[in-house]
Amino acid sequence: MSSELLQQAKSAKDVAAAEALYNQILAAPVSSNQTEAQLKEGLEIQEEALLRLGELYRDQKNAEGIAQVIFKSRAFMSSTAKAKTAKLIRTLLDYFNPIPSSTAIQISVLKDNIEWAASEKRIFLKQSLQLRLASIYLSTQSHKAALSLIDSLLAELRRLDDKLVLTELHLLESRVYRAIGNFPKSKASLTSSRTAANSIYCPPHLQCQLDLQSGILHAEDKDYTTAYSYFFEAFENLSNQGAEAEGKALEALKYMLLCKIMLNLPEDVTALLSVKLATKFSQVKDVESMRAVARAHQKRNLADFEKALKVYKDELSSDETIRSHLAALYDTLLEQNLLRIVEPYSVVEVEYVAKVVGQERQAVELKLSQMILDKVLHGVLDQGRGCLVLYDEQAEHGTYSAAIKMISQVEDVVESLYAKVRLYIRTTIIC
Repeated sequence: MSSELLQQAKSAKDVAAAEALYNQILAAPVSSNQTEAQLKEGLEIQEEALLRLGELYRDQKNAEGIAQVIFKSRAFMSSTAKAKTAKLIRTLLDYFNPIPSSTAIQISVLKDNIEWAASEKRIFLKQSLQLRLASIYLSTQSHKAALSLIDSLLAELRRLDDKLVLTELHLLESRVYRAIGNFPKSKASLTSSRTAANSIYCPPHLQCQLDLQSGILHAEDKDYTTAYSYFFEAFENLSNQGAEAEGKALEALKYMLLCKIMLNLPEDVTALLSVKLATKFSQVKDVESMRAVARAHQKRNLADFEKALKVYKDELSSDETIRSHLAALYDTLLEQNLLRIVEPYSVVEVEYVAKVVGQERQAVELKLSQMILDKVLHGVLDQGRGCLVLYDEQAEHGTYSAAIKMISQVEDVVESLYAKVRLYIRTTIIC
């Protein structure tokens, strides 16, 4: 009977009719009089009905419907193996991902199911759901809540010594600390994650995530060469994991292109995109955005750089890593352009410099002040005349260095005499 209802639901053209049939299958009680084969078949039909109903609500962008499916699945999960239960609930939770503005419902569903898993003594399912909840907290920038949940979960996992989940949790902790700008703790968490991963078989997708995070942290330290090697390793492995990993592979490729740009090798971008694994991404808009930035950087053209940032705003601003490094690159380009413009002059109007560089006067004045304070420029801003007065770079006077050296030597002599006096007094007292 249930199998017939399932076939009808699959072939139903009307969404409401299919929904009603799936719900009818799920509402059917499992009889204790059934044989083992019948019971197994009935559970398989219910599992398929749950998944198909979830897919139906996903396609309809019905987050509330998916939440109801997850709630209904508890009766089914009580009759199945725990490993199968965890896989089913993860699959159903994944159906939320394509639905916009479903984060609040996801958090509510996860909290509810964490409580249910705890009451049913399903410890591993509870930990898996808590890890997912902490990840959502990170995506919603609820960093305090994420860290609090991670700390409580770490205490449990250390007792159980579950290295795989520990690897994932420390990696997530590293991302949270990186998001709040605490790079020392982010590196420490990543080291803990790698240590846990080294003692077990680390799944390829998790190894790729570790490599990506390592590359990101090396890039924050301006070590773009090492960062590139990590990104390349991640890209190569992700490219071999099939269509489901293409999104992450594209992310790794973008970071590789970013490293080439930040290493002042924008000409390498074209060569990199001609590599076999990268060719399928060459026409993707995300890659086009990085190519446009590379062209602007190669020409040292600030206007082209700004144009690329505006045209590809979504692609370049959505990723925190790319956004922060391109902001630093923009600042460097502006500095290089200003140095090139003011180099022939001893006195130049700030208004003229702003006009040539294509920026507002206030922004240029602020940048020139910063360059003077950083001793990149030797000069002063004459506010009265609105001019920049430049001086020739003066060599450090030798007399000053000699005086400092002599004072240092005198200090060493005084310390030596003081030590001898203390030794003499101690010897006299003993005698």
